[in-house]
Amino acid sequence: MTNRKVLVTGGSRGIGAEIAREFAALGDRVAIHYSSSPVAAQSVLESLHGEGHCIVHGDLRNPDAVKEMVDQAASHLGGIDVLVNNAGIFVDHPIEATTYEEWQSAWADTLGVNLVGAANVTWCALQHMPQHNHSRIINVGSRGAFRGEPKSPAYGASKAGITAFGQSIAQALAPRGISVMTLAPGFVDTEMAAALLSSPVGDSIRAQSPFNRVPSPNEVAKAVVMLASREAEWASGAVLDFNGASYLRM
Repeated sequence: MTNRKVLVTGGSRGIGAEIAREFAALGDRVAIHYSSSPVAAQSVLESLHGEGHCIVHGDLRNPDAVKEMVDQAASHLGGIDVLVNNAGIFVDHPIEATTYEEWQSAWADTLGVNLVGAANVTWCALQHMPQHNHSRIINVGSRGAFRGEPKSPAYGASKAGITAFGQSIAQALAPRGISVMTLAPGFVDTEMAAALLSSPVGDSIRAQSPFNRVPSPNEVAKAVVMLASREAEWASGAVLDFNGASYLRM
C-alpha cells in the first residue's frame, strides 16, 4: 500500500512528525497539521521523503477551522485514505490545587483538542474517504485512559473518550471498508517529556516498564503505520497498549 493520502494532526513535532516521516518513507503523501508552530511544520515538511506533501493549519477547538483545514488537506492530496488523530494537549490541573477558573479552562481546552476536535476532524475527513478501499482512522490515545491521570484528569478523560469514540465508529464504518484502531502509549521520549525525563523522577518513570526505558517517537510511529496497513483490517475496534508492560489491564 503506497501513494496513500494521509492526514496527521499535530504533525509538526514529536510523535506526529515521526508518523509523517514514516508514511512518507513508504511512498505515501502526507498533510501535516499544526496549530501554532508553522516553522516546525515547515521543517518537518522539508524532511519528508518524496513529493506531494503539504502543511495545513487549524485550531482544533474551532469547528469551522477544523473543516477548513481538512478540506484544504483533501484538496491538496486528492482525498484522504488515512487519518491519524495525533494532536493532543496535556495541562496540569490537579483538582485539589486548582482554582475554578483554571479548572474550567483546562477542561475546555483539553476536551476541545483531544476529544471534540478529533471527533470533528474525523467527521470532516470521512467526507473525503473512499469506500471499500482499506481506509484507516488511527487514534493516538493514552495509557492514562485506563491508569488515570491525577494531575490532569481532563487528559485522562479525553483519552478514555477517544478510545470509546474509536470503538463506536469502528462498528459504524466497517460496512464502508474503513477500519478504526486506537494506540495507547505511555510515556514517550518527546520534547514535551524531556524536562521530566531528565529530572530526578526520570529514573522512576523509566522503571515503570520492566524494560527500564521509554520508547522513542519513532517506535510509536512505526506502530501507527502497522495499524494502518492492509493486514491490520481485522483489528478494527481494537486498542493496542503500547507501554512496555508498564501498565497491564484485563
